[in-house]
Amino acid sequence: MQRLRGSGTSIIDSIAVPRLKKKAVNSWTAVQDTFFSTKDIFERHRVVFTVGTSIASVATAWIGYSLRHYHDVQVDRRLESIEEVMRKKHQLEHSQLTEVVNPGNFSAPACIATAGTSLIVGYGLGWRGGRRYANRQFRREQMKLLGEMKPRWQLLTRVITNDGFILSMQRIPSGRTSSANGPPVLLQHGLLMDAVTWLMLPPESSLAFILADKGFDVWLANTRGTKFSQGHTSLGPDDPSFWDWSWDELVALDLPATLQYVHNHTGQKMHYVGHSLGTLIALAAFSKHQLLNMLRSAALISPIAHLGKITSPIAINAADNFLGEVLFWLGVKEFDPRGKAAVQLLVDVCAKPGVDCINLLTSFTGQNCCLNPSVTQIFLTHEPQPTATRNMIHLAQMIRSGTIAMYDYVDVIENMKHYGQPTPPEYNMTSIPNDFPLFLSYGGADALSDVNDVQLLLNSLKDHDGDKLVVQFREDYAHADFVMGENAKQVVYDPLMAFLKLQ
Repeated sequence: MQRLRGSGTSIIDSIAVPRLKKKAVNSWTAVQDTFFSTKDIFERHRVVFTVGTSIASVATAWIGYSLRHYHDVQVDRRLESIEEVMRKKHQLEHSQLTEVVNPGNFSAPACIATAGTSLIVGYGLGWRGGRRYANRQFRREQMKLLGEMKPRWQLLTRVITNDGFILSMQRIPSGRTSSANGPPVLLQHGLLMDAVTWLMLPPESSLAFILADKGFDVWLANTRGTKFSQGHTSLGPDDPSFWDWSWDELVALDLPATLQYVHNHTGQKMHYVGHSLGTLIALAAFSKHQLLNMLRSAALISPIAHLGKITSPIAINAADNFLGEVLFWLGVKEFDPRGKAAVQLLVDVCAKPGVDCINLLTSFTGQNCCLNPSVTQIFLTHEPQPTATRNMIHLAQMIRSGTIAMYDYVDVIENMKHYGQPTPPEYNMTSIPNDFPLFLSYGGADALSDVNDVQLLLNSLKDHDGDKLVVQFREDYAHADFVMGENAKQVVYDPLMAFLKLQ
């Protein structure tokens, strides 16, 4: 994250320039909103525009020819009077006069040809042209800042957690062209990601749009610290206290606030879909029997619970050699993947024997089978996102210990102050209610959600009701394939959709 540094610029300039820039951005956003809203209306009502354009074209042609015929009648009358005068003076024949001044007769074939052409042009512009234009532009719309008002999603009142964080949530109303009011679904992204997780694939393949087009009321969450949720009632991102949290706070504060918000606005229980860290915070909450009264079911994609068996070289070495504890106490509480400290950590890890960082994504997530280069480029453009250094420390503790426990302050006194015991309490996965519907999907090539760790989770769920637990395994899938794989719709989302419809 870039920070303000002394450069000889006056305080007034440092304040005025951002304000002017903000006004310019807001003005441009308003222009874009008007454009995209108009285009969306055109796309959603293209049948009406097609028929309307065709009728208008035919009507225009008919009116034009009618006016021309009327004009011809008037001209003929004038010609008759002129002809009479000319005949008397110059003895000219009627045919000669007509040849000189006749503007042309009304032609039925010409009218039919024009009407046909108008229909074709109207069809091309009203349906095919509009559809092609919308599809061409939709991809760009899709990756716009989610904080802006766009045709298929809307920014709602931000959610405020009990500790003051302001979280942006976006909503994609059910049905692209219908007003169906289906059950709500909350999509929760993973570590170092944001809601763009669910929008990186083409519209017909992105889970968020698939759900909306199937009649679900889709809500997108953005975890604290990500670029759309860097607001706070009293703190700013430059304040170290802003980053003093781990995923424990996501379990206790963020997740309840977002679920309660959706529940209050829809009046319905919802489905929950999480990826990676989004599964961990849900499982931790379920293990304490929290939030279940607001949920119909939960789908856990690349589930994270145990982390002691991960095979990701970068994650293992980062956990073993992570300087996060030192950085945290020195005041570097924001972990920015694009920042100097994180980049240096990555350089150090990649220099270790056995760590191949030529393909960075593969080294971190495992050998993904089904990523399209264009989607990877979109990922690199919008991700990764910042998180708290303490959050990274907490995950490193899980990797080193193999347990699912709350954040360890290491110091006994601090642990006693926070937990009333010398060691942090553990989240007990066996206490998840056996009758709560769960869908788990994991991959054999996943280096973060390793099959051995997932098996430990499944062992904890061995007493789960048989008709309430669906487990899907894909041998060739790695961590990123589940949200970026070009065949994810067929492989993961279609079975997931079938599960949700049964709940």
